[in-house]
Amino acid sequence: MKFNQFLPLVAALVLGSSCAPLEGVHLPIAQQAGSQLHKRFDNSTASFAKTANLQFDIDGASKYYPGTNSYWISFMTNDADVDSTFATLQENGLKILRIWGFNDVNEKPQEGTVYFQSFAGSEPVINTGADGLERLDYVVKSAEKHGIKLIINFVNNWTDYGGMAAYMKFFGGAQSADASNNSAWYTSTEAQAQYKKYIEAVVSRFKTSPTVLAWELANEPRCKGCDTSVIFNWASETSKYVKSLDPNHLVTLGDEGFGLEGDGSYPYTYGEGVDFVKNLGIKELDFGTFHLYPKSWGVSNDWGNGWVESHGAACAAAGKPCLFEEYGTETDHCTVEQPWQKTAINTKAIAGDLFWQLGVDTSTGKTHDDGNTIYTNSEDWKCLVDNHGEAIAQRNGA
Repeated sequence: MKFNQFLPLVAALVLGSSCAPLEGVHLPIAQQAGSQLHKRFDNSTASFAKTANLQFDIDGASKYYPGTNSYWISFMTNDADVDSTFATLQENGLKILRIWGFNDVNEKPQEGTVYFQSFAGSEPVINTGADGLERLDYVVKSAEKHGIKLIINFVNNWTDYGGMAAYMKFFGGAQSADASNNSAWYTSTEAQAQYKKYIEAVVSRFKTSPTVLAWELANEPRCKGCDTSVIFNWASETSKYVKSLDPNHLVTLGDEGFGLEGDGSYPYTYGEGVDFVKNLGIKELDFGTFHLYPKSWGVSNDWGNGWVESHGAACAAAGKPCLFEEYGTETDHCTVEQPWQKTAINTKAIAGDLFWQLGVDTSTGKTHDDGNTIYTNSEDWKCLVDNHGEAIAQRNGA
């Protein structure tokens, strides 16, 4: 999802936190992968998630799984807020949470602001300290405690939390005036080398943790006007690299699902440089992802049901499950989104769905509302979480 929330989020969740400001500690990557760090997330009672029969097999149970997205949880500085959020997911049967595993900055933020990678100096620095990846450590720890599985994303296509543009601002190279066009990033030797260093830093922290459901290469990767081979080649190389670091966890792309046979409307075309079916064929990608935002894409809400079915058919043909990874609308959430949910749970090869996005009450107030947010204890929550959960239970034969 593309949104502009950095400053409001910092104010609401970080600077306004009840915790005292934290100072960052910057360590070389070589110091991140010690055995003590691995032991911290070694949970021998759980098993790594896998795919089986076009479904996710989580802790031995192959079935349809519901979940949601929370970009902001990785940047919370109040442990109690993190715990409360995961408790809410656990209590409501939302098994999967997709989170941002990135937060890139080109200027060092004010003290107390969480960031994971800085391009502010003469060379990139991965922040492994208390206001850096240690925050992600706590998120994984709390998720484990509450039985929630995480999808952790490595970089953003959009400029929120830095993303690909933060790399290119540092390393230089041709950039479109459109900040969403990151074509140079995919083929920049310097950017890709640093991206892989960052992947190693994150993966090495959690490679022994079954709490991680999957690693995700990017949030909504696009390469506007590019041949689809650009993203295909990048995804092929990067997924192989991730598997070389960690052969036990699932890996996925994180794309919107553009580029497949359909009605010829914008999302089905290849103009964003994405070929869903071709990318799905990459051996090291274990499942497909697709998103749905009719208003942003210039299509009708009803059109979304066919979009879900088309991806289910493509995934079934590829022999891999699909995750309906993001979906949302700014108004009439229940009326618009419930039909998509019903279509998803009744479509072969759709293994789960994650609504965008989770909204909860924290110690500093409600989390950010981008218009798509579904808050706990709301009528929309009752419709899209409670009622949807009942339908999933029936589908799973519970």
